[in-house]
Amino acid sequence: MPQTPPFAAMFDSSGYNRNLYQSKEDSCGGLYYHDNNLLSGSLEALIQHLVPNVDYYPDRTYIFTFLLSSRLFMHPYELMAKVCHLCIEQQRLSEPGLDKNRIRKIAPKILQLLTEWTETFPYDFRDERMMRNLKELAQRIASGDEMYRKNVQQLLQNLLRKLATVSQYEEVLAKINATSTDRLTVLKTKPQSIQRDIITVCNDPYALAQQLTHIELERLNYIGPEEFVQAFVQKDPLDNDKSCYGDRKKTRNLEAYVEWFNRLSYLVATEICMPVKKKHRARVIEYFIDVARECFNIGNFNSLMAIISGMNMSPVSRLKKTWAKVKTAKFDILEHQMDPSSNFYNYRTALRGAAQRSLTAHSNREKIVIPFFSLLIKDIYFLNEGCANRLPNGHVNFEKFWELAKQVSEFMTWKQVECPFERDRKILQYLLTIPVFSDDALYLASYESESPENHIEKDRWKTLRSTLLGRV
Repeated sequence: MPQTPPFAAMFDSSGYNRNLYQSKEDSCGGLYYHDNNLLSGSLEALIQHLVPNVDYYPDRTYIFTFLLSSRLFMHPYELMAKVCHLCIEQQRLSEPGLDKNRIRKIAPKILQLLTEWTETFPYDFRDERMMRNLKELAQRIASGDEMYRKNVQQLLQNLLRKLATVSQYEEVLAKINATSTDRLTVLKTKPQSIQRDIITVCNDPYALAQQLTHIELERLNYIGPEEFVQAFVQKDPLDNDKSCYGDRKKTRNLEAYVEWFNRLSYLVATEICMPVKKKHRARVIEYFIDVARECFNIGNFNSLMAIISGMNMSPVSRLKKTWAKVKTAKFDILEHQMDPSSNFYNYRTALRGAAQRSLTAHSNREKIVIPFFSLLIKDIYFLNEGCANRLPNGHVNFEKFWELAKQVSEFMTWKQVECPFERDRKILQYLLTIPVFSDDALYLASYESESPENHIEKDRWKTLRSTLLGRV
């Protein structure tokens, strides 16, 4: 069977690499090309273009791009049904006296297409209708030859293993979320149970940055490429107002990852506002500055941004006496790197540098690129909003989808990096499960540490003391 090249090799500078398997004519069968670039086509023609035959196998970048974007127009199970139907009809696979020779010519190509689909978009197969179609087509291929039977079994085993792994991951996340409580509640009921702080659990900022990178890479790894597209699925105007996905989302790994960012920000703010003594608070701030700097060096921009946003929360930034004791030069440099002005120009420059380093890396350590995730989603969202899915003639605007696939495929390369650092269960446990303060509790802790400065703050302090602590 043909080997699939790595994601990084798929897209060239013009948006996609069109010379891997291409062997169809320009402007043929409802597809419109310009300078060899596929620009648009009817949905039917694009589906036909996905289906291999004896003389043709679709370009791998086309497969990825179409499987990614087609869900804006139809459910994956509907696409799978059409692909199966076309394979069976065109190759006459339903005929009783099936020619073994013919099946030997086409089977490796159909298998390769199914392999790419199941490897890259495994979550599509959490739908029983998808599985039914996959098994039916695979069965027809397997009936032709013992070798293909083994390949089919392998494909199905790999897919089931992936789906089982994601289910386990979701169970772990659900358990973590179920046990997460507000730190103030715990402090009031069992104050001795969380006397520890981050520095007593891990006094080395470098080690903490490495464990944060573990969490980031694990969570990134579970996000499927289709989750970016499903995040903004609307109704397809040519499809009788039928929503294409909406209620049928099979995963929420993308949302879980955004929640992790928020948790880390609140954890940072909680750790800073907790200590009673000013010099302890200053020490925690300096500690997190060192953690953030190491995240930057590693290429972990998501944790870096979460730490900075935690330090910039109002309950933390108002602690002027505490900040006066902090050497802030290093923090100023980091803030400059993540400055949102000019559409995050400084960060984007640093990200390009990390991506470049990753391409020529000799070790997994140098391969790490963890983008500031909210901005990545925003970029993809604006790309989607800025261009129509269909052209005035009803054709699918494929030029837009090459661009979309290019952005998502870069992310796919980054998420496949294995974390080179050793896991530390104790630190990971603390980062993922220690209770954090709510907004109100953060303000209360902040006012208790450094008294309110004006009437608005004083009134808020009184309200919080009575509602949260039951004191007047």
